[in-house]
Amino acid sequence: MRAIVMSELGGPEVLELEEIDDPVPGPKDAVVEVAAAGLNFIDTYHRSGLYPVELPFTPGLEAAGTVTAVGRDVTEVAVGDRVAWGTVAGAYAERARVPAGQLVPVPEGVSPDQAAALMIQGLTAHYLAVDTYPLEPGSACLIHAGAGGVGLLLTQIAKRLGATVYTTVGTEAKAELSRAAGADHVIVYTQEDFAQRVEEIGGARPLDVVYDGVGKATVPAGLGLLRPFGLMVAFGNASGAVDPIDPLDLTANGSIFFTRPTLFHHVATRRALLARSQDLFDWVAGGLDVRIGARYPLASAADAHRALEGRATTGKVLIEP
Repeated sequence: MRAIVMSELGGPEVLELEEIDDPVPGPKDAVVEVAAAGLNFIDTYHRSGLYPVELPFTPGLEAAGTVTAVGRDVTEVAVGDRVAWGTVAGAYAERARVPAGQLVPVPEGVSPDQAAALMIQGLTAHYLAVDTYPLEPGSACLIHAGAGGVGLLLTQIAKRLGATVYTTVGTEAKAELSRAAGADHVIVYTQEDFAQRVEEIGGARPLDVVYDGVGKATVPAGLGLLRPFGLMVAFGNASGAVDPIDPLDLTANGSIFFTRPTLFHHVATRRALLARSQDLFDWVAGGLDVRIGARYPLASAADAHRALEGRATTGKVLIEP
């Protein structure tokens, strides 16, 4: 079968299309024919070495497809089931071996593209809004990268929960996407200082929570926008790893809280994985818009990485075998 294989760390050019052996399921595994794999910033962290991996390595933690084989001890899924996953590497391939306990059944009415798009970015948006800082009517939040995959989904979920939503985006075209998702206040950060603009709109320190997947470039200014006891949620490093935070900065900014959550802890049990996924699938049935911004063939995975890192993408980017 065809798969993307990294034999060394580096830029997008290390993503090479190769012919490798078909996967064989272990006793508790399933083999899935991949319909679509999701592109995420964590894939670029694996590629660059920011998050260490053992080489050779096939990237991609997220995909949807159809089960073609199961191991002898598998009870969670059966051959022919439509499934998705978001925590197991190897998705940039025509077929992947996945522990059956990590697979989520995909209901009728949810397409493979939608399912693949939800297994990391959707579940991330879910835990951020429901658990990390539970939004409710009257909450005020700032979502950076408002036209990205997480940003568009998190904005919609935040509005469902009754929050006032500020977002930042890089272009006017992205601003239109963010407004369409329901954002109340959209700031084009390339045209104006986002922190100054937030306070022009909402007054001094108007935010309960900042959801920051950008990292190094935005976290410091965001700290000054939080009310006393507010929460800074740094959940990604799109602009680079966040510089060390002096605990006294948290005191100076109003005894605020700082957290760096990860999806893996929020879906550590099958019960949690299924419950969060079911919420998302129900919201899709109720009108949650899963925007597919671009599709790349497997052989063009390097181009997909270049587009993502160049801030040239919106919504979800899929890689299709």
